[in-house]
Amino acid sequence: MSTTEQRVAVVTGAARGIGAATAVRLAEEGRAVAVLDLDEAACADTVAKIAAAGGKALAVGCDVSDSAQVEAAVARVAAGLGAPVILVNNAGVLRDNLLFKMSDDDWDTVMNVHLRGAFLMSRACQKHMVDAGFGRIVNLSSSSALGNRGQANYAAAKAGMQGFTKTLAKELGKFGVTANSVAPGFIATDMTAATAARVGMGFEDFKAAAASQIPVQRVGEPADIANAVAFFTGEQAGFVSGQVLYVAGGPLN
Repeated sequence: MSTTEQRVAVVTGAARGIGAATAVRLAEEGRAVAVLDLDEAACADTVAKIAAAGGKALAVGCDVSDSAQVEAAVARVAAGLGAPVILVNNAGVLRDNLLFKMSDDDWDTVMNVHLRGAFLMSRACQKHMVDAGFGRIVNLSSSSALGNRGQANYAAAKAGMQGFTKTLAKELGKFGVTANSVAPGFIATDMTAATAARVGMGFEDFKAAAASQIPVQRVGEPADIANAVAFFTGEQAGFVSGQVLYVAGGPLN
C-alpha cells in the first residue's frame, strides 16, 4: 500500500483487458482511479470491482485522440477525484493488414489512438504533475515495436511510444515527473483473441502456439502488465525514468 493513498491515477482504455487490470491494481495500491475509455458505460464493471474492494474510482468517457474531449476529461477527473498525477496511456486499437492492403484509415486510426492520444493525455495531465512536484507517466508500448508482419501501423506507433517516453523523461524530470514504458509480449486479452480469429485459429490453440515460443512456457495475463505498471507508478520508483521494460516471458532476440 502506498503511503500516499489518495494520489489520483488516470488509466486510459481501462474498460477491459490490460487497462482494467491496471486500474484495479493501482486502486489496490491506494490510488483513486479515473477509469477512462471511449464508452463510459463500458467502464462500469471496472469501477464496480474497485468500489467493491473499498477503493475510489470514477468512470470517464473520452476519445483520447480528440483534444477537446481530453481537456474536458482531465478537468472532470481533477474536479471529481483530485489532480491527476499518475497517468497510464494504455488506450489502443488494432487495424492489422499487410502494407499493400493497409488503408489510410487503418494507419491514421492506430496513430491517432496510440500516439496522438498519449500526447494529448500527457500534455493535459503534466500541468497537474508539475504543480504537485510529483508525477508518474507510463506508456504502453509492445514487443511489436521491434517489428511484426502485418502491423506496420501498430509497430510504428508502439516504437513511437518509446521515443515519446524517453523525451518526456528528459523534459519533465526536473519537476519530479518520471516517464517509463511497459512493452508487453503476448498477453491473453480480447485484442489477442480477435487476432486469433482474424488468422482463423481457435484462441486456445493460438495461445498454446505462442506459449511454445516463450521461455517461461506460458502467455502473459493482464495482471502481469499491471504489476509492472504498479512498480513504475510507485513512490519508490522516483529514480527510474526513461526506461522501456519488456514484459514478455523472456528475451525477444
